Amino acid sequence: MSKTILSFILGFLITASADAQTPFYQGKTITIIVGYQAGDGYDIWARLLAAHMGKHIPGNPGVMAQNMPGAGSMIAANHIYNVAKADGLTLGSIGPSLYLDQLVGKKEVQFDWAKFGWVGSAENTPWLLYMNSHTPYKTIDDVRRAKEPPKCSATSTGTSGHFIPKLLEEAVGAKFNVVMGYQGGAEQDLAFERGEVVCRALSIPTFFAREPFTTWRKKNMVRILLQTGRKRDQKMSDVPTIHELMNEYKTTASTRSLVTAVLASGDLGRPFITPPAIAADRLKILRDAFRKTMSDPAFLADVKARKFEIDPDYGEELERIAKEIVSQPREIVERMKKLLSE
Repeated sequence: MSKTILSFILGFLITASADAQTPFYQGKTITIIVGYQAGDGYDIWARLLAAHMGKHIPGNPGVMAQNMPGAGSMIAANHIYNVAKADGLTLGSIGPSLYLDQLVGKKEVQFDWAKFGWVGSAENTPWLLYMNSHTPYKTIDDVRRAKEPPKCSATSTGTSGHFIPKLLEEAVGAKFNVVMGYQGGAEQDLAFERGEVVCRALSIPTFFAREPFTTWRKKNMVRILLQTGRKRDQKMSDVPTIHELMNEYKTTASTRSLVTAVLASGDLGRPFITPPAIAADRLKILRDAFRKTMSDPAFLADVKARKFEIDPDYGEELERIAKEIVSQPREIVERMKKLLSE
């Protein structure tokens, strides 16, 4: 064998060995596609994660957030499922309730919820419903008795702004007029301040963490009528849960099952996902990095500065929940179709 050929082979082997030892993520950038507008709670969490997660991934890649708002994050979910490469370089931040649209057969759905790669969620998201304090609706019972239903804002079906009011009508007979089509939280905040709407359902962590809600509370502009957790949040010890109201109004067992199935999305929190069919080793790297980020002192300091509360769930548990909630009995699915129709 000539020295030239031997040198070539040795050089090839050395290069191959170096490439094998180079982490996949080195020199690359991970993009988190956020299904909501800049400044929304999902956007803030995505940017917090982007600022800290990269250092917990071998190769220390860059991480950036990119907004793709629309249809309650449906546009982003469809893009992540069908367009984004499953190479571990794309994450998504989407609404946890989109599975409802899949279950009821919405034509806009272009994904199979259970087949996303599930990375983690930084918080659980039970919801509340707030009302303009200058309206005559002081309690849910006032809404039940009202001749004119209050107007609540929402981005689209399959979001808490839509399904919480619908659930209340189904479970306790409180009717709301849900106005849809807003692009995100900021537009809904403006609509509330302009008087276009007087109520909205959103996550408890968001309501107590960011503006304009902090200012609204200080000015007594809002009143909380309901919360969806199994027990009362300590920040709202005087506000009834939907479960207490169902006891009060003697809601049937079948309707309680419907409520439980719909509210299960709160257990998914604000999920970070990947496209389907991601390689198992890449998904593990992302899950491990997410877990490490959740206990990173610098990350936790940033979370505290935002006045957010961290209550993480991890990818394996989210995957289990995602598969479970799309396996609903036919009776529940048929009632969901009726409940979530526009």
